[in-house]
Amino acid sequence: MKKERLYEKVKFVQGENFVTIEDTHQLSAEEVLMLAEELVKDERIQKVDHLTILVQNSFPAQVGTLLENLQFKLHDESIFFRCDLQHIEPEDPFELKSLHEVSVEQFNNIWEKAMQGSPNASPSLSMEEQMKSVEKELGPSYKDSCCIAYEQGRPIGVVMPHIEPGTKEEGRIFYFGLIPEERGKGKSSALYHQGLFLLKNKFGASYSIGATSLRNVPMQKVFENNQCKVIDRVKVYRRKNGGE
Repeated sequence: MKKERLYEKVKFVQGENFVTIEDTHQLSAEEVLMLAEELVKDERIQKVDHLTILVQNSFPAQVGTLLENLQFKLHDESIFFRCDLQHIEPEDPFELKSLHEVSVEQFNNIWEKAMQGSPNASPSLSMEEQMKSVEKELGPSYKDSCCIAYEQGRPIGVVMPHIEPGTKEEGRIFYFGLIPEERGKGKSSALYHQGLFLLKNKFGASYSIGATSLRNVPMQKVFENNQCKVIDRVKVYRRKNGGE
């Protein structure tokens, strides 16, 4: 199969210094390996530092072995959830301020704190690179999506709702999390619900897709508490271009 046809069957998510390949469920195990071989030869792809490919759990172990031969490493395992937003009603327990009201420095400070101690796999990008990736992926409207959550004037976390580029109704939350001292107090599900309502009411989404690490049991509970259903399980393989 030609490279172009393989590329058409998957989804490319491109950030400032990374490319992530999603929707490989449409490929056979053989096609995934063909795709990986094309990606590591593609000069455009090799210009970014990090290449990630999401692989179905149902694929045989041989797929992982052959990916590792191409210098991919198993980075994480993720669970994908879908939430239909019709049942999401307005609840505003927290005050949300976007980048129209707070500085990038303020937002990055709280975002970085929210990532501390997370069961999710560690990010491969710096905070500056991550913000540049948000800008590149979401375009000029990224300021609407970057929100700090406040409770009685105190920042407690971040929520980043947006419409998935290339779609009209698929909502996603780029990142969601509480700072360490606010965890374990029953606030996570309420803040996530508020983010889902923003997707429905402000961004016009009809459903939301979210994912978390298999190790992140608290976040899986947040999805379940908001009536989100498991739709996929994948292994996350990552390659640092140029070798490690």
